Amino acid sequence: MKGSSMDTYLGNVIIDPNVVMQYAGSVANECFGIVGMANVNVKDGLVRMLKINSADLCRGIKVYQTNDGKLGLNFHVIVSYGVSIQAVVDNLVNNVKYKVEEFTGLEIGKINVFVEDVKVID
Repeated sequence: MKGSSMDTYLGNVIIDPNVVMQYAGSVANECFGIVGMANVNVKDGLVRMLKINSADLCRGIKVYQTNDGKLGLNFHVIVSYGVSIQAVVDNLVNNVKYKVEEFTGLEIGKINVFVEDVKVID
């Protein structure tokens, strides 16, 4: 995906997908029950947990454009043991949808969440 754009009365605004990924990653890491993002290596079938820092906010997230021209987001997450996965995913989807739409002005059409691992937190 190149960049999402919107027309305003002053001209065209193009938002790079990395901006959306970084912001969505920071929102996701603030959600209750999310331990971290998962870096998925499809070739080897490996999943590894990523430490939370600005360089890794984009990992585990994919931004794409849906058929109807809206944004789509895929999250590969690691959740905390003992919490309701459904509650964590609902919280993640609602927070990301609201905050990313508010931040970018672009509409999100679809958010997919892939729970890659569960970790026990001390």
